[in-house]
Amino acid sequence: MKESNKKFRIVDALFIVMMIAPLVVAMAIKVLTTPAAEDGISITGARILFTVPMPIQDLIISEAQVNAWLILITIFGFCLFITHGLKEDKRDWRQMAAEWIVEKLDDLVQNSMEDVFHATYAPFIGTILAISACSSLMSLVGVFPPTADVNVIAGWSILVFALITKNKLKGGVGNYAKGFLEPIPVMLPMNILSEFATPISMTFRHFGNVMSGTVIATLIAWALQNLSHLVLGWLPGFLGDIPFLQVGLPAILSIYFDVFSGCIQAYIFAMLTMLNISGAYPAEAIEKRLAKREARRARAA
Repeated sequence: MKESNKKFRIVDALFIVMMIAPLVVAMAIKVLTTPAAEDGISITGARILFTVPMPIQDLIISEAQVNAWLILITIFGFCLFITHGLKEDKRDWRQMAAEWIVEKLDDLVQNSMEDVFHATYAPFIGTILAISACSSLMSLVGVFPPTADVNVIAGWSILVFALITKNKLKGGVGNYAKGFLEPIPVMLPMNILSEFATPISMTFRHFGNVMSGTVIATLIAWALQNLSHLVLGWLPGFLGDIPFLQVGLPAILSIYFDVFSGCIQAYIFAMLTMLNISGAYPAEAIEKRLAKREARRARAA
């Protein structure tokens, strides 16, 4: 084997480890920090791993935050792996996969946003899709999905709200303030509430769908376990302790709630992001500002 090929394979192996290791770490944290099981069922949010003392308020580090950072490392490792060794004169499977991802993402953004946003927001929308979908899919390996924590989704929504406001301000502060008085000044309180309703609705829509699926799947699994012990508990030895009725249905529900619903919610959140940002762009106000600017330049000349 050539030395260059050997180095290439070693780097590839490191990128693969970079993708897998965060998931292993997340599972290890789950096992090491989960208290002993008690009778009954317990549905709680993200567990607090540790607290950092701060002057004003202590900084709480939960498993949702840790798992979110681990997902970022996994996605980063995948990006490095899929783009490793790309060349213009050589097309292999990973280059075709990378081009397919980029083309599909470009088509999605171009069809949902105006051309003025296409090149700017395509990487951002791709990041939202990847983080949201992968975060929801973490439940497949038995760890807490970050999308089941309202604080994580709220952080994304606040970022989207900042981008929406940024685009609205492109038409000028006066035009932005004037929008709160339309169609009549008496609508000012309602328009203010409507302004802040966007990030709140995006947060609870995404969080509610993911969390409700987790709760429903947990309740059904618990009910099937108890039903199995009630109906088949008479079996001799350890057979009576095996929850036979729990086999099958929870797996099917997991395919829907964890895979299908998680990916659908990621797509919906990305679509709402694109529509809200694109809809906030004050094209008419910007055109008027540019026309006034050109008129002033013409008079000055």
